[in-house]
Amino acid sequence: MTELLPPRLVIAAPSSGSGKTTITTGLLGALATRGTTPAPFKIGPDYVDPGYHALASGRPGRNLDPVLCGAERLPGLVAHGARGAELAVVEGVMGLFDGRLAGAHGRRDDDGSTAHVARLLEAPVVLVVDARGQHRSIAALLHGFRTFDPSVAPAGVILNRVGTERHADALRAACAEVGMPVLGVVPRRAELAVPSRHLGLVTAAEHGDAARSAVDAMTALVLQHVDLDAVERLARSAPATPVQPWDPVVEIGPTDRRARRVVAIAGGPAFTFGYPEHAELLAAAGGEVVVVDPLRDEALPERTAGLVLPGGFPEEHLEDLSANVALRTAVHAFAAAGGAVHAECGGLLYLGRSLDGVPMCGVLDAEAAMGPRLTLGYRTATALTDSPIAEAGETVTGHEFHRTVTTPGAGSTPAWRWDEVTEGFVEHRVHASYLHTHPAGRPGAVRRFVAGLSGPPG
Repeated sequence: MTELLPPRLVIAAPSSGSGKTTITTGLLGALATRGTTPAPFKIGPDYVDPGYHALASGRPGRNLDPVLCGAERLPGLVAHGARGAELAVVEGVMGLFDGRLAGAHGRRDDDGSTAHVARLLEAPVVLVVDARGQHRSIAALLHGFRTFDPSVAPAGVILNRVGTERHADALRAACAEVGMPVLGVVPRRAELAVPSRHLGLVTAAEHGDAARSAVDAMTALVLQHVDLDAVERLARSAPATPVQPWDPVVEIGPTDRRARRVVAIAGGPAFTFGYPEHAELLAAAGGEVVVVDPLRDEALPERTAGLVLPGGFPEEHLEDLSANVALRTAVHAFAAAGGAVHAECGGLLYLGRSLDGVPMCGVLDAEAAMGPRLTLGYRTATALTDSPIAEAGETVTGHEFHRTVTTPGAGSTPAWRWDEVTEGFVEHRVHASYLHTHPAGRPGAVRRFVAGLSGPPG
């Protein structure tokens, strides 16, 4: 059954570092504070920003990635994720037109970009501009962004990190020269800084009370300095486009859901890199999803038949993860007895013998350590062997994002190959790799995982 896409807008910027996350998070909190229910979304494979979006809005932060999910699914994912909300707020990635690749393989230059998603959603665009060090020159910048691609021309601007009132007046006058509506003038605030590390911001789950305080400060800033009425009017100007909402049951297809099998998913501060759609698909496939926190829980849930270890920052919680010997032993025993395990990135590190010399679960005969550089980018990979989540020869699109390296980089039966790289481990019923995939783009992998569960091993 079709539904109408909700009122919506995309928060974009000329470049990374302009303040999109601060403005988006504050906007979500401000709308919620005044009684409007917003649904938060983030473009791209980012796992960190959605945590702050969730804190601000009280709803799950969801990702929209045309590369990992397929462009055709995005409108339906918005309709699904925005149910019960009054409008959708979508934070962009990098600069407005910065996409996956530039002019390669016949792709449009902004394939996978914020502009690409804005076009797919027919969503008005708000440009967040870091106004430090400029005044009349901003008119030229806005003119360029408005005329470069009329299909995603910004409909308004939020001026960020503005200095004085005199600076604000000069910026407003420049915006008026090119007919660009100013939706907000936000001053610089040092107290809004959120700690960062080698992969970006510290996650909201790890930052605790400080994250809540930062979100509250962002909310207060937007409440004071952004015209929320104008923002809502802009969101409601989006066309009421009919779409088929994404449905995990439809995506999974016919399956026996009567014999519920417990699927444990690692969560808590050390394992935050997951997608809400994953749990929804697991449940649709017949799984009973239970979250386990490897920092605190000393046993896997009763009747665990499958274990999912998503990415995160286990390297920031080494001592506590290692000190939980009971759970490490339980995970090792589960895998050794034939339990199905799907581990991505941080989950791969947890399954190895050690991480930076600190003992981990020892499921895999591999050691991991921090490396000299960041590995980042989309990959088109081919499965090299049958596993709980893939059939040999299957081609998938995934994403790497890590600064650690494992020795060896692949097991005797590797998980994937892309370009000249052989990567990951498939041992017994364990699949472990640095490659992140989005389950909404690979529902068959979730169906395969759950269908292969026969109950607790042994």
